[in-house]
Amino acid sequence: MRRWLLSVATLVALFFALAFPTVVPAAPPTPKPQPQPAAKPAAAVPQDHPEIRDAIESLRHAREHLNHAAHDYHGHRADAIGAIDAAIRQLEICMKFD
Repeated sequence: MRRWLLSVATLVALFFALAFPTVVPAAPPTPKPQPQPAAKPAAAVPQDHPEIRDAIESLRHAREHLNHAAHDYHGHRADAIGAIDAAIRQLEICMKFD
């Protein structure tokens, strides 16, 4: 009798142990994350670069001095003015793409 009672108690315990997970309500399914649109890059705001602005102004001043120079210096003055113009163009491009 004792053995029978122990068997019944074991079966009841086993039944409840196996039945318990089916009785507990399942957690609600977690929503799938929706793909977010890619963040738009912030609009490029031109930065203030006083050194570059000063360099452009200095190059323009030097070009004015060379334009009013008395001698041609065997073509070197014209070459220097061309190099100054190229440098000014490069610095202005640099300011645009900052």
